[in-house]
Amino acid sequence: MGLIKSAVSAVGSTLHDQWKDVISCENMTNDVLMVKKTTDTGIISNKSAIIVAPGQCAIIYNNGKVIDATAEEGIYTFDSSTEPSFFAGQFGAVFKEMWQRFTYGGGAAQQQAVFFFNIKEIMDNKFGTKEPIIFQDWSHAIPNQMTGAVMPMMVSIRCFGTYTFKIANPALFMEKIAGTAEVYKKEQLQEQMRTEIMAVFQNVTNELGGENYKVPVLQMPSQTDEIRVMMDQKVFDEKIRERGVEIVCFAVESVSLDKESEEKIQRYELSSNAYMQQGRMVDAYSNAMEDAAKNTSGAANGFMGIGMVNMMSGGMGNGVTSGPWNANTANSSVNNSNQPNNQSMQEPKNEGWKCSCGSVNDVNAKFCSACGKAKDSKKVCPKCNAENGAEAKFCASCGEKL
Repeated sequence: MGLIKSAVSAVGSTLHDQWKDVISCENMTNDVLMVKKTTDTGIISNKSAIIVAPGQCAIIYNNGKVIDATAEEGIYTFDSSTEPSFFAGQFGAVFKEMWQRFTYGGGAAQQQAVFFFNIKEIMDNKFGTKEPIIFQDWSHAIPNQMTGAVMPMMVSIRCFGTYTFKIANPALFMEKIAGTAEVYKKEQLQEQMRTEIMAVFQNVTNELGGENYKVPVLQMPSQTDEIRVMMDQKVFDEKIRERGVEIVCFAVESVSLDKESEEKIQRYELSSNAYMQQGRMVDAYSNAMEDAAKNTSGAANGFMGIGMVNMMSGGMGNGVTSGPWNANTANSSVNNSNQPNNQSMQEPKNEGWKCSCGSVNDVNAKFCSACGKAKDSKKVCPKCNAENGAEAKFCASCGEKL
């Protein structure tokens, strides 16, 4: 018994009259995986027509055995006098093996039927984690102070996504799952698929968080291609394939951290920011010390600024300058170079300007209140009456601050 492919034009021609029965399966939707079709008598008459639509596979079942099959769309004539034709398309080797060994426990069913399989990609299947799973997050690595090694932060995540699958081996699918059911729908397989998909996903997350990939926890949704490659290379979906089903697409749509992991990462980032800020303060303090040592005309002011930095940083300077070279040593060396002493750093009591007649005027006055002389653009030292340039900050004669 076998199938003979007929011309498409035969449907509307006089050849149609030679067909005893016409067996087909219309509208195999996304939720239908297998449908059994037969005649009212349960026997497929010789010269009956079997129509295989695009995206379908048809298996001819006779008294407990598979006698022919095809995954190539078209119209076929069932001929009981011929050997199996196996117009198999993509499943040629599979169908020949089925023909040789496929039975249901050796039992013979007194019937003939055509089983139609939906071999299209089955879309819109959801998965999600019921309980948080552990992930190694290298984007928040933790250094080991004892060994110097770096370890990933262990966080707990929940993930949700979608996957698609298809029947890759109708023989295995029929033998392991569907059997000879009248109709087998996706919903009958979904719970088992979801359980097995989560087992696959656990292996995927372990791999993505491993040292070969080190994917940041919140970047997992962008790793669709890597996930598919890993599944093929490491056969994470082996259990699923053993049932004649193959995962086509596996996409992680969202990743969320549990509350404890969120708090852990917040503490990590806060401590990292504090460490970076303290590092910047140390750098600023060191630069100030270096600049003050180089500045021979304003060392005292430089060290006053360092004192302010030290107070703002909570005494950080005590730790930074606790070595053999500190602010006191530097200040002493500057004083030895005839630099102004602490008394010269005190602000003058009168900040006004002194006229050449000797009168001291308000700092904002433009003319002398005693002699009426206009304010000189030069700065007169209030201590020693020496004249200095308009831009001078210290008296060139005595070092007094202007």
